[in-house]
Amino acid sequence: MRVLITGGSGFVGQRLSEQLVAVGHDVQVVSRAPHNVRDRLPATCDIRDSAQAFVDTPPDALVNLAGESIAAKRWSDSQKNELIRSRVESTAQLVMLCEQLQANGQPLPKVMVSGSAMGYYGDQGSKVVDEATPPNDEFAHRLCEQWEAAAKPVEALGVRLALLRIGLVLDAGGGTLQKMVPPFKLGLGGRFGDGKQFMPWIHRDDLVAAIIFLLNESALSGAFNGSAPHPVTNAAFTQTLAKQLHRPAIFPVPAFVLKAGFGEMSQLLLTGADMRPSRLVEAGFTFQYPTLDKALAAIF
Repeated sequence: MRVLITGGSGFVGQRLSEQLVAVGHDVQVVSRAPHNVRDRLPATCDIRDSAQAFVDTPPDALVNLAGESIAAKRWSDSQKNELIRSRVESTAQLVMLCEQLQANGQPLPKVMVSGSAMGYYGDQGSKVVDEATPPNDEFAHRLCEQWEAAAKPVEALGVRLALLRIGLVLDAGGGTLQKMVPPFKLGLGGRFGDGKQFMPWIHRDDLVAAIIFLLNESALSGAFNGSAPHPVTNAAFTQTLAKQLHRPAIFPVPAFVLKAGFGEMSQLLLTGADMRPSRLVEAGFTFQYPTLDKALAAIF
């Protein structure tokens, strides 16, 4: 199978590319600067600067993981626009590739797995959240809603679409833990606010396996929650992480400090959702790391 990946040089995309190549698939990667990411990817990856550049070698499947980091900068109006633009435009590129292939009479991809995020649901307090849970209307939801909507036109072209609402991705070398671990190693870690907010999380290897599962299972379409079956509160997460690192977690960060420092973006740290991967589990997907202690033990 020939798989085209946007965001293929990122934290998840790199591991996905490696896994696909390892089992004999051909991987195509979209990068604005192909020469800058060459050494991050398997040697056999075909890296080009746009999705349309692959019209001469039509992919069998699409994986959409591109987008500006949601926590990279304070949420000014311009940054909010950039967060939306980066996701919608990269997704639209894949739709345009499909339209161009159809216009040329070339074969279309059979499936598109398009990334979204747990922010789709907004703040859900302590209630259990599955794929049918109505969202709370806030910026994170509207961002994900537009991101998902940008992928929808491929369905009218006959491409199967799976939307993967991804939780906090855990592994060494990047993702959520990259910024969290240093203060914990110094013994300066602690919960955010009251610590009652839920943190849906997933080990990077399980997320990659879920993407491959959705690529291969031809009956699966629609929204899927890409998180482990046992989410935890922020307080439980910080205690489990501290225990794994053999450090205390006794320095909570008050909510007012986070709000003062991050403004509206503090919602990412102070709110959450008890998000469960109901549809993946019902479809028969098995998690290698279903619990946080097991995931962290494998990472550290």
